[in-house]
Amino acid sequence: MPALRDFDAAAFLRDTWQKRPLLIRNAFTDWSNPLEPDELAGLACEAEVESRLVRQPGPGEWELEHGPIAATRFGELGGSPWTLLLQAVDHHVPEVAALIEPFRFIPDWRIDDVMVSYAVAGGGVGPHFDQYDVFLVQGLGRRRWRVGPRCDDTAPLLPHDGLRLLAEFEAHEEWVLEPGDVLYVPPGFAHDGVAVEDDCMTYSVGFRAPSRGDLVSAWADHVIDTLGEDDRYTDPDLSADAHPGEISATALARLQDMALGALADRAAFASWFGRYVTQPKDDRLDWAPDEQMTAADLAGGGAGVTLDRNPASRFSFVRQAGEAVTLFVDGASYHCHGPAAAFAERLCAGPCFVAEAEDLAPPEIVHLIADLVNRGALAVSDPD
Repeated sequence: MPALRDFDAAAFLRDTWQKRPLLIRNAFTDWSNPLEPDELAGLACEAEVESRLVRQPGPGEWELEHGPIAATRFGELGGSPWTLLLQAVDHHVPEVAALIEPFRFIPDWRIDDVMVSYAVAGGGVGPHFDQYDVFLVQGLGRRRWRVGPRCDDTAPLLPHDGLRLLAEFEAHEEWVLEPGDVLYVPPGFAHDGVAVEDDCMTYSVGFRAPSRGDLVSAWADHVIDTLGEDDRYTDPDLSADAHPGEISATALARLQDMALGALADRAAFASWFGRYVTQPKDDRLDWAPDEQMTAADLAGGGAGVTLDRNPASRFSFVRQAGEAVTLFVDGASYHCHGPAAAFAERLCAGPCFVAEAEDLAPPEIVHLIADLVNRGALAVSDPD
């Protein structure tokens, strides 16, 4: 598993995170490219993998194709620059998923996925900006990155249906990344990466942040679903107004309190957000067993088991009073107390661990494991 070399996470979060780009040369203690180009091309042919092909038939021209990409397509691309991009490769290749581990000083609920790009010389996707943080890990070959100013939604874009390309781009900094180098780009910063040579692979460890609009909309929709039809405005202390056409300040204050009060329950928000933010990105990686596992299947073994998390699943927890936690997995919630709470934290700590026989003694833990296995979020095997 790769590890960051001499990296001060606290200093990075204090001085750099969401503030400025940062180039980290020779970032890993022992870098090895985790995926070969032909393996990436093979994944692009599969329907369950989200893939895109960006071609540049001429200067300033961009063509976008969505996958799956036929294997014969790569031989038809000719000499014009092109780039292949695959989303969520960490869901399919454990060695790529391991690239997330060095960056887990950032909470898991902020992690999106690892996108992998392959480009021939001159290939890229054009100058653009993203609404999320990203660590650009150079895996193979070299890529020239130019980084410009911070942008927002008012920045002019080129007319293109599928690509959000900046119409104007001025580079403030420029670097050529070698294998094992990492470039951190905060949200909103314009950037443009171009392959210096063939067989250029970049791993984009991307993060997510809900927009205020999405968050308010989703939370409000949930609250609306919990409200009864008889939960209505009342004014038993109504007094005669000076003007019948006026909406009084008293009424406005009461109406606003009524609306905001329904949204202000912090405990209800925490419970909802845990389910909301752990909804899986897609359900195309299904680990659900053909035959349902029962608690008796686990409890009767008398030995420990290895628990592997589905790489497409999302695990998080929220602490509660009395050393309890609420575990959230793929949009489901589990209230865990005592040993089960500690066990839930272990589930969230990493992609795999061995549960010893004594860990399986509490019935609530056995039932939790069985339910997560049946949902396809966990796989159980004998320890090596």
